[in-house]
Amino acid sequence: MPTLRPAEAAPSRQAPVLITMGEPGGVGPELAVRAYHALKGRVGSHPLRLVGDPEVFLHCGRVEPDALLDSGNAPAGRRPGQASPDNARSVANAISFAVAQIMTADAAALVTGPINKQAMQDGGFAFPGHTEYLAALTQAPRAVMMLAGPQLRVVPLTVHIPLAEVPAQICSAAICATARIVLSALAQDFGIARPRLAIAGLNPHAGEGGHIGSEDEAQIRPAVSSLREEGLDVRGPLPADTLFHAEARCHYDAALCMYHDQALIPIKTLHFWEAVNVTLGLPIVRTSPDHGTALDLAGSGRADVRSMLAAITMAAQIADARMDRVG
Repeated sequence: MPTLRPAEAAPSRQAPVLITMGEPGGVGPELAVRAYHALKGRVGSHPLRLVGDPEVFLHCGRVEPDALLDSGNAPAGRRPGQASPDNARSVANAISFAVAQIMTADAAALVTGPINKQAMQDGGFAFPGHTEYLAALTQAPRAVMMLAGPQLRVVPLTVHIPLAEVPAQICSAAICATARIVLSALAQDFGIARPRLAIAGLNPHAGEGGHIGSEDEAQIRPAVSSLREEGLDVRGPLPADTLFHAEARCHYDAALCMYHDQALIPIKTLHFWEAVNVTLGLPIVRTSPDHGTALDLAGSGRADVRSMLAAITMAAQIADARMDRVG
């Protein structure tokens, strides 16, 4: 697996936004092509480029030749509705090729098409998902997954692990490290001058002072206290059942949740078609539509393109915000 060094120069305002194909048999390639045409081949000052096997994209519609970047290792062909382990190497290579382009300042941002984790791992992919692979490629100490929509941003502290393993993974050090990354991104990438972070409790009613589980008092509250001592605007642990209604959302800019569904249920309830997966803590800009490969919809023309469009738009906005900060 290649490892890459951070770029010595920032990309230009005209550097492209790259969209990887993801699983060839899923909806990723067709949504990339549809989004390319909906946006007329560019987002702001950035042209769009589709990365992967050109034939996979061309199977989904007409694309100008200069918009296609061949990353090599062509997959076994596009078979809509079928995810194949034979494609794992090509899918991973499209990601690493795109990351290399950004790390050398030849591209501005990365939008990843959804991958099929089971097919990837059956094909020898050694990572749980995109986030971990991107962290390894860019040598990022900690990569953080944020789901962002128009009215809510959430971050799960633990992601793709069994629920039974979550309590053992809740620790003050991880909470503090993740919170700092989130608050920094809110300021630098989202332009929030004084970012506010809500931190959810793990147990019902945030543990009720230790009467319903010990983690909230033993791990989460000390982390909140430590972060506040640093001058950061952090509140918690807060009961998750009252954290996501409209009035509560007025008091924070993002919510740090303790496990996958605690974060993803509210964001997908509010923003099922508009949410964007943003990876924080990387030296590159990466977003993704907040949905999977949708194999049952692949090739039908019925897959909704809104999350892909939102991911492309947000990637360009974050890239421009970083350029503004540098220049």
